[in-house]
Parts: sequence; C-alpha cells; structure tokens
Amino acid sequence: MIGKLRGVVDSFGEDWVIIDVQGVGYQVSCSAKTLAGLPRPGEPATLAIETYVREDMIRLFGFTTATEREWFRLLQSVQGVGTRVALALLSTLSPTELANAVAMQDKASIARAPGIGPKVAQRIVSELKDKGPALVLADPGLARLQAAAEANIAGGAAASEAVSALVNLGYAQVQAGQAVASAMAKLGDEARTEQLIRAALRELAT
Repeated sequence: MIGKLRGVVDSFGEDWVIIDVQGVGYQVSCSAKTLAGLPRPGEPATLAIETYVREDMIRLFGFTTATEREWFRLLQSVQGVGTRVALALLSTLSPTELANAVAMQDKASIARAPGIGPKVAQRIVSELKDKGPALVLADPGLARLQAAAEANIAGGAAASEAVSALVNLGYAQVQAGQAVASAMAKLGDEARTEQLIRAALRELAT
C-alpha cells in the first residue's frame, strides 16, 4: 500500500493532482483545500496517501497532513458517507473547523458541504462526538461547554441559552460557542445568561 508520495507536481485537474515520482506519474484525488495548498507544477510536494484497492481499479487519495487523512477515514465510518462526501466536507471545512463543529454538534456547518443533507449531517455530529480523534483538534473550551450543556451542570444551561441568543443574532454556532466558552472561562461557571451574552458580545467585537 502507498502511504506517502514525495515528488514533483506535474499537473492539476478539477479534483486531482498528478505527482511525478522519479518519472512515474501518480494521479491523486484531493480535497479542494489540499489542492489549493499545493505548489505550482514543477515544484516539490509531499502528500499523505490513502490507497483504495478495488477489483477494477486502484485509487489514491492525498492529504496535506496525516490528521486530514484520519478525518477522511473517520468520516467514512458514518453511514451514508463515502469518499466523495468525505472529500466534499474536507473541501468545505478544515480539520480544526470540523472538530469544532462536532464538538458543538453544529450540523448546520456540516451541511454546508455539497452532497450532505440534514440527516447525514446529524449522523456525523452524533456518531463522531464520542470518538477521540474527532475532538483532538477541537477548541477545549467548546468541548467543555458542550459537555456541561449536555449534563446540565456547571452553568451549562446558561451557556446554552447564551449560545442560542447569539445564534439568533446571526452569529455562526461555532463562533457563538467559542465566544461564550471564552466568556465563561473569565466569569466562572456561576455566570448568568445575560452576563455571558454581554461578555461574549465583547469577545466578538474585538
């Protein structure tokens, strides 16, 4: 199995790149974010590779980092998510953004990716929330905030209400969650909803 390619960028397609390794050109499928981060043709590049072997073909998927490759594998553990959908999601959200969305159970951000409807988005955030690798890159404050909200302890109810209020004002779920998590870290777990909202709005204004 091929786990890594180091060579020279030969050419690009809509969703692939050809890496020339000592005269052999490997066509590698990539997310849009990975393709955008690669150098120009003729310049050296290294990709972490996931190899799929089928009866009628061998297909290579390339990633800038091993973490992105791990997300590609993890996403496909969810029913309804194949290679095409996994790449679409990684084209829309970075691994960190994806981890934060899972931590906050933000299915709206997941559903931004082409080919992902509300039901699949819900399965992704539900099935991956308890899997360790899914939260490795998540904002620790977001993870604690979501855990408190689910357990309804340590100010979780006030935090949830504050996040909801900010979302109603037009802020994205993850953005609101990060601001409230920061506010709670400063004010403490006993902070009231209105205090958290005011502090979070100050965070968002800076």
